[in-house]
Amino acid sequence: MSSERLIYLPLGGSGEVGMNCYVYGYGPENNERLIVVDLGVTFPDMDTTPGVDLILPEISWLEARRDRIDGIFITHGHEDHIGALGHLWARLKAPVYARAFTAHLGRMKLEEQGHSGEVIKTRGAWPEQRQTGPFNVGFLPVSHSIPESSGLVIDTPAGRVVHTGDFKLDRSPGVGEPYDPALWAEVARPGIHALVCDSTNVQSLHEGRSESSVGPEIERLVSSAKGAVAATTFASNVARVKTLAEAGTRAGRSVVLLGRAMRRMITAAIETGVLTDFPQVVSPEDAQQIPRENLMLLTTGSQGERRAATAQLSRGKFLGLQLKEGDLFLFSSKTIPGNESSVLRIINNFSEMGVDVVDDSSGLYHVSGHANRPDLLAVHEVLDPKMVIPMHGEHRMLRAHAVLAENGGRAAIIAPNGKMLDLTGDVPQVADYVETGRDYLDGDVRIGALDGIVRDRIRMALNGHVLVNVVLDEDDELLGDPWCETMGLAGTGRSNAPVVDVLEHDLGQAIARAGQKTVADDAAMEDLAKKTVRRSAQEEIGKKPEVTVIISRLS
Repeated sequence: MSSERLIYLPLGGSGEVGMNCYVYGYGPENNERLIVVDLGVTFPDMDTTPGVDLILPEISWLEARRDRIDGIFITHGHEDHIGALGHLWARLKAPVYARAFTAHLGRMKLEEQGHSGEVIKTRGAWPEQRQTGPFNVGFLPVSHSIPESSGLVIDTPAGRVVHTGDFKLDRSPGVGEPYDPALWAEVARPGIHALVCDSTNVQSLHEGRSESSVGPEIERLVSSAKGAVAATTFASNVARVKTLAEAGTRAGRSVVLLGRAMRRMITAAIETGVLTDFPQVVSPEDAQQIPRENLMLLTTGSQGERRAATAQLSRGKFLGLQLKEGDLFLFSSKTIPGNESSVLRIINNFSEMGVDVVDDSSGLYHVSGHANRPDLLAVHEVLDPKMVIPMHGEHRMLRAHAVLAENGGRAAIIAPNGKMLDLTGDVPQVADYVETGRDYLDGDVRIGALDGIVRDRIRMALNGHVLVNVVLDEDDELLGDPWCETMGLAGTGRSNAPVVDVLEHDLGQAIARAGQKTVADDAAMEDLAKKTVRRSAQEEIGKKPEVTVIISRLS
């Protein structure tokens, strides 16, 4: 019996939607050669991660084994698959492989962080393969909501693995490669040992719709509009941006791209050849001279991002352009769970202006980039794997996908982040559990989710903050009264006296009553001050603030 094994380990993206990072390994136990699939991010929110800029997978396990990493493969250019590349590559120092459009985006991310873009090697589509350690890896074209998305065909000594990445079965995606069942059947011909598969839309029971289905509906909407028209979608959905631009052009409107991400994506798609016939656009400056009824604005910020073009238009102007009563704004996108309040704020802002807002509640103006349940079943059938490992999805999605596979007579297992699987045999087995987590990009530095920094920030946001100053002389006697500075607290409380005065009085009384042993000990004094201030604040205003104590001793 061979002592070598094939392992699979998700470090992000399994048990959640976003922050994708997966590891495959082959070789002797605990000495496998490794490849990494995707280095993505997820995004913060003000409720749980205030002030954080990006959330990255915690890769200490990988970093400790970086001498065994033979390559990093990026399936496509969405932020949840490529967004951490520039931030984490220096900790791994492995060659990166991607197709042309994705490689273009990846080089920009590396260069933004001061790394050479030359570490990314451009690879062609299947049947081209790349021998990387014990793996032979090829990029299998799939349709998704960004050009040149790919699954991976990973040939190993234990058998062929297909890692789907994000995908849908779209035979006419507009931009990018259509689903080709013959190509997938060709990949399946030698036999598929394991299918590691996108689970995002497993609970959608109808067949997925094609990108081409939204074009006629968008054209009808735009052509019927009387005033200016603006529309937002994901900037990376180049096919949708093109559909929107073409609808505007056919309606006799001049197209304007508003937002850095929108311009960058379209430019990258043109430069790498995935987009060849995008309609002509005009600059925001020139657009100001064009009659409103002849304008079509394409804006970033479909998820309510405060600084994006959509939000700024909803607050007044963006680059000199503004919407007015009788204009139309279209959300050609799905609102990601958690972003609803930000999007609704924008919709209400537009409503106050008299702008008519159309969203995707009708299902006419957006289609998902992920395979629905019937599509997943079709992939199970055409590839006919021995085992199915659900990935890319919340736990409920992974579980539903595992049940779907088992009902089809295939072995399946749920592997959330940190659960290492041994895929060597005919049935997946749990091999180990690895500690995983999240790192936060906070300004210019990386901090751990468990470092307490964000926790303290949340506590201050919820309860306010009090800075206490205590000065003691050479005999450990108070030199004047202690004083407090508050932030984020009400000015007066139940006693109708200034809260600061109440806190200072109670703190002075507590120190006066304290024994010499307490007063002579900084740690004991700090503990006394914190407890006194929090208790007084609770009685006065019903809050227990965060407290910082500064003790100064004269000598």
